Amino acid sequence: MGTYDPSGRDLLGNRSICFIFICAFGLVTLLQQILYGKNYIQSGQEFSQDKGDERTNWTEPVYYWDDGTQKPARNEERRYFDQYGSSYEFNCSTCKKLRQDIMAVKVLSMVKTSELFERWKNLQVCKWEQNKAETNAFRSLLSRCCNAPSFLFTTKKNTPSGSKLRYEVDASGTLPVNSEIFKMFPDDMPYTKSQFRKCAVIGNGGIIKNSKCGKEIDSADFVFRCNIPPISEKYAVDVGQKTDIVTVNPSIITERFQKLEKWRKPFFKVLQTYKNSSVVLPAFYNTHNTEVSFRVKYMMDDFGSQKAVYFFNPQYLLSVQRFWALQGVRAKRLTSGLMLATAAMELCEEVHLYGFWAFSTNPSGVFIMHHYYDNVKPRPGFHAMPNEIFSFLQMHSRGILHVHTNPCR
Repeated sequence: MGTYDPSGRDLLGNRSICFIFICAFGLVTLLQQILYGKNYIQSGQEFSQDKGDERTNWTEPVYYWDDGTQKPARNEERRYFDQYGSSYEFNCSTCKKLRQDIMAVKVLSMVKTSELFERWKNLQVCKWEQNKAETNAFRSLLSRCCNAPSFLFTTKKNTPSGSKLRYEVDASGTLPVNSEIFKMFPDDMPYTKSQFRKCAVIGNGGIIKNSKCGKEIDSADFVFRCNIPPISEKYAVDVGQKTDIVTVNPSIITERFQKLEKWRKPFFKVLQTYKNSSVVLPAFYNTHNTEVSFRVKYMMDDFGSQKAVYFFNPQYLLSVQRFWALQGVRAKRLTSGLMLATAAMELCEEVHLYGFWAFSTNPSGVFIMHHYYDNVKPRPGFHAMPNEIFSFLQMHSRGILHVHTNPCR
């Protein structure tokens, strides 16, 4: 058996070596935590090292490649950004990648809605900038197929007296253009190609509620609105009040104003809220729309209104329907918002969309109403709203138009 050694030689024995090892390990771990914290803080600085682009706060850390460029932290291949910290330049490498994430989805069915939302949220860190080449190419396509500056409205120039108007959906139905109908048409189109610098097309989606975008919308050179939405003080802070064109679906006149067969003043008062805006109706969509649309024109003349009343040219709407069908948007009827956005692409140098969304939640998953003023949904299967919005997101990513889904500053 061994004996006790009082000389203390175990100071460098097994127990001492173990104690030193534990202390060293603890020190190394502490240094790692300090260095990690330093790198984490560095990743959240005010300015990025990616081409010197200014940036604001992020919700998750950003990692650095060996060459000094950044990549966002990933969790199951998803990026999580602060959707309100939009400050990356449009053409920086980060934004090119984020835009490509949207454009890589060729059809809506390729991706889950939640994944599309995530990609769209990620893109909000990038400032939008118009791509002139892409915009001009798209505008050229529209000019060849549809030509809004010449055919958006039915005019005396594109629809001579004595001709026969073919309805948009009632293919077998035609309307002889007699002298009484002919005199209701303007001499020519009131707008020309790229006449307006910046245009705002306002959809009625609940996505615009609480957006505080009213002032920004009212600053546009020309504003389009769909289907006489409310723009009273209650809503103006979000949607603005300026209106240059407002459409009216004849079904609204039929359901809310008894086809104008009785009292007409309530409808006239509604139109008066849009100041000097022009009123546009699809009078030649089908035979049922014609008479009630004509009554709007008669009413405005009877009340001595200076508002112009125009009727969509049915051939223009047919051309627009065919154009978007080739882009993957196939529906019984395109929405008024898509029709106006399409026309705006030819009439305006730069197009901004507000209130366009087709889902029951916003990109962050928060429930929103269908409209900013009610939750009444359209007839199922009549429109293809998700596909329309998907096309807009693609166009936004290409720099053709700007889709606004975040609150305005």
